[in-house]
Amino acid sequence: MEQNATIDPNFFLVCGLGSLGQYCVSVLKEFGVKVNAIEEVNTQTWEIPELPDLIDKLVIGDCRQPKILEQAGIKQCRAILIVTSDERVNIAAAFAARSLNPEVRLVIRSAQDNLNDLLRENLGNFVAFEATQLPANSFALAALDSETRGFFTLENRLLRVFGVSIDNSHRWSHSRLYEINTSHRRVLVHTRAGKPLTKGFYQWKPDAKVLPGDSIFYIEVTENLTAHSTKQIHTFGQFWDEIVTEITWQNLRNKLTQFWEESSQTRRVAFVGAMLLVICFLFGTLLYKWQYPEITWQDAFNVALVLSLGGYGDLFGGLKIDFPAPWWLHLFSISMSITGTIFVGILYALITERVLSARFQFSKRRPRIPKADHVVLIGMGRVGRGVAQLLQELKQPLVGVHTKDLEPGVLPQMPFVVGNINNALSKVNMQTAKSVIVVTDDEVANLEIALKARTVNPQANLVIRTFDPRFSENVAQLLPYARVLGVYALAAEAYAGAAFGENILNLFRLDNQTTLVTEYQIEADDTLNGKLIADIAYGYGLVPIFHLRANQYTPKFMPSDDIKLAVGDRLVVLATIDGLQRVERGTIKTGQRLVRVEKTISPEAAFEGAAVISRVTGCDMQLARTLMNQLPATLQYPLYLHQAHRLVHELSKSQVSSHIE
Repeated sequence: MEQNATIDPNFFLVCGLGSLGQYCVSVLKEFGVKVNAIEEVNTQTWEIPELPDLIDKLVIGDCRQPKILEQAGIKQCRAILIVTSDERVNIAAAFAARSLNPEVRLVIRSAQDNLNDLLRENLGNFVAFEATQLPANSFALAALDSETRGFFTLENRLLRVFGVSIDNSHRWSHSRLYEINTSHRRVLVHTRAGKPLTKGFYQWKPDAKVLPGDSIFYIEVTENLTAHSTKQIHTFGQFWDEIVTEITWQNLRNKLTQFWEESSQTRRVAFVGAMLLVICFLFGTLLYKWQYPEITWQDAFNVALVLSLGGYGDLFGGLKIDFPAPWWLHLFSISMSITGTIFVGILYALITERVLSARFQFSKRRPRIPKADHVVLIGMGRVGRGVAQLLQELKQPLVGVHTKDLEPGVLPQMPFVVGNINNALSKVNMQTAKSVIVVTDDEVANLEIALKARTVNPQANLVIRTFDPRFSENVAQLLPYARVLGVYALAAEAYAGAAFGENILNLFRLDNQTTLVTEYQIEADDTLNGKLIADIAYGYGLVPIFHLRANQYTPKFMPSDDIKLAVGDRLVVLATIDGLQRVERGTIKTGQRLVRVEKTISPEAAFEGAAVISRVTGCDMQLARTLMNQLPATLQYPLYLHQAHRLVHELSKSQVSSHIE
């Protein structure tokens, strides 16, 4: 999209300088851009002490007022981040900003999902986040003493980030790092024993050996969720709706097989009975019309319907009937009536079962509190409920604690304790708990509860929710054994990334570094357009995990380095905030490694080797063929280390000898 000539691509506006707003300013300034801000009240104290030096221009006033927005430069700014604590103010300010600048990107703080969808359709170039919900993954994962460091879903696939420590018995011990990468797995970080975790991705050598004591972090596509979604078809009506959307014999057979496998024994009997009754009804209608040509089709239909509902006595109960009926028709009518009676009985049984289960559902008790090795989740607000859902997806035993009861149907499979939190701690088997997550809206209360939990169970993992950055630092120093997570510090990077036009799908913490799951839609003037996946990965320091061509429906997870991006492509990557900065500025690192090709065993191998060189490096085919005709020779095309290593490996498959210089 071509921007208005008056818009400065390096100019951003932040409305609301609470905790979240201050962090947004700080993160935006890391990109080296101009940041103006609007705050309703002038204050002399800031949570981030250096904030006044970071803001280029501070305007005091109501961000909903057009004059205030104009003073702050709304007509020239590229994006406006509206992150006050009042959602009504945020939405009103978004409308005001759009009326003054039709091109500005709107990034607002809002938890109203339905309203956000409507605003996105009507305002355009709009994205909304709820700051307290974004870090839910981080809270859930911090409580797990396991290898999982992050997880998210993408196109009905579950992707997980793992961190493993290698010992002698591990399957990867003494393997080469490049051997760990597969079509569904990518190595992110490799750290030698005793060394700190490296910042950024690809800071490892592909041919390095994995030794005992090393740590490896990797991402893996672990599960296809499509099968789970299909299990939502529980009733025959839903099953039939699915069939009629595409009536083909293959589709019909597949749907029938799926329905039969996923149904209970009662539903199978009901299905067979219904099919048998329909057949009898149709056959009975035809039979009575054939036996008595003088009656109408409607009369034949009525007779078959009466018999299907068990009405044999209504037709043949009298001593004398209005029409003669042979013995075999009497027998068929009796059979049809019996079949209908049985089916109606089954139908009544199913209805009774549903009614009784619905009644018991209202009074159904929650599961019992786990005895040991469970997570105690204190505070069931929006963040707490999000954390609980994630822990249940990970099949972690947990118990929730809150001052008020949850609404009916909310997390029904989670044990729950209601009442005064201090009293509730004695009811959740705190002594044997694995972890304690404290996420109430009061950070001082969170600290108090965490200290009490520590007294009861010194071995439990502690995860504490905070807001104030200074308070977070103090608590982290006081409780070095606890994970202290500031929700606004975690969320600000997602807001800042979204301000540049990127779609932030999720985020997670990899050690002490925030990793953003970021989506790019490739445009003509995009810095990614026309580049190989290898350039995106090694030049910008991103990890491509998903690629979908324009006008295609089958995506590629962990796409090959050889793919060249084009306009309309969709690309999802793992990125640090530094990586997003490099993409925004177009500051790509260049390759430094050269590959020397020594020899081939045949002309066919030389021909294949030229094709491999062109495919892996993206160089012109003529250059590759010229090189292969002048062996031994060095390819004068600088490559990244991982790219050069892959080229040597691929050439060896084509029986071409080469090495990295």
